[in-house]
Amino acid sequence: MGILEFAAPHPPMGESEDRSVEPTISRPFPSESNLTNARPHQSRIAITHITVKDFRCFTYLQLAFDGRPVVLTGANGAGKTNFLEAVSMLGPGRGIRGARLDCLDRHGTHDSQGWAITAHVNTTHGACEISTWRKDERREIMIDGQNAKSQAVLSENLNVLWLVPSMDRLFVDRGSARRRFLDRLVFGIDAQHARRLSAYERAMRDRARLLRSGVDRADRTWLSVLESTMAGQGIAVAAARRTTISKLLRILKSDPGPFPTAEISLSGRIAAWLDDMPAVDAEARLADSLADSRWRDTETGGASEGPHRDDFSVCKDGLPAEDCSTGEQKSLLISVFLASARLLLNESGRHPVLLLDDAGAHLDRDHRTALFETLTQLGGQTWLSGTDRAHFSHFGDWAQFFDFDRGNVRRG
Repeated sequence: MGILEFAAPHPPMGESEDRSVEPTISRPFPSESNLTNARPHQSRIAITHITVKDFRCFTYLQLAFDGRPVVLTGANGAGKTNFLEAVSMLGPGRGIRGARLDCLDRHGTHDSQGWAITAHVNTTHGACEISTWRKDERREIMIDGQNAKSQAVLSENLNVLWLVPSMDRLFVDRGSARRRFLDRLVFGIDAQHARRLSAYERAMRDRARLLRSGVDRADRTWLSVLESTMAGQGIAVAAARRTTISKLLRILKSDPGPFPTAEISLSGRIAAWLDDMPAVDAEARLADSLADSRWRDTETGGASEGPHRDDFSVCKDGLPAEDCSTGEQKSLLISVFLASARLLLNESGRHPVLLLDDAGAHLDRDHRTALFETLTQLGGQTWLSGTDRAHFSHFGDWAQFFDFDRGNVRRG
């Protein structure tokens, strides 16, 4: 399935001039008093064109944007989330669903080089072209026609944050989901965090494999090397998370906004060690703990100690988020999300691209309006989706609308 109507022609590959369009405003949004500060089309960071090929339900899709908020509407299953997932692949990682690369291929595609996404992006460094695609079991990336060595280069051009329905259970789900949420934020302000986390997890897998196979005298030296790597990289990972939470907490307290102020912290044994001792002592303690727990870890698998067991804790007025009502949990999540966007802007000097899939579905009208106004005042490019176009009527001409229908797209 393709598009029924192009929003604008796609420029030739490699063309770099800015084709942003100044929108005509028929009425102020969000209010007369905020009109000066609420001009989303003036954002320096914006996706101006995107081409999607053989991705999920799309055979070929080509759309253009002018920097205003982008609103995607349509029935459930129309392709809105699939499109937001394609946009999320312009950042490092596996996107909003965390799917395997081959699962992103359009059904029926059997080419070893499956899906492909190309976007033209206005950045603080000027316009650039980002391309990413699946080749066999690998993800390939190009920036302005040059092959990238790793996904980390994507964060140098574009920060992407998202809020999706599956995250509504973030506070009652397993701790791994909260750690992933936190780590995506750390990626945006600490370019080395992804490398450290990958090195830690790789050493942990290798240690578990060696323990399962049975450790003889010759293996013990290698086991010590792996545990030393886990200790060094693991404490660095925990320290980066702790620093990020401290910065995020300051933003939450200084600018609470229209949603309840979330009380956040990093909990767990490694986090507690860093509260009580220098990082170098915590590193030595983790290495000793891993050595002492070899027998237990052989029985249980994995590692009984490390930053993979810490948790991102959120409270409201001292009450743990998991004990709050569903509506309060949603508001707390939005509070943390908005503060995260402010933190990325403060730390990198770049507005993050924000993806909100059906974020207003369970909010009343006042909170939905407050969310949209806050997003607009942040100044970055925002992408929103929903089944009911009436939920977005407050935007008026301050947004671009696209209607989705089973993989086909029409400008609204």
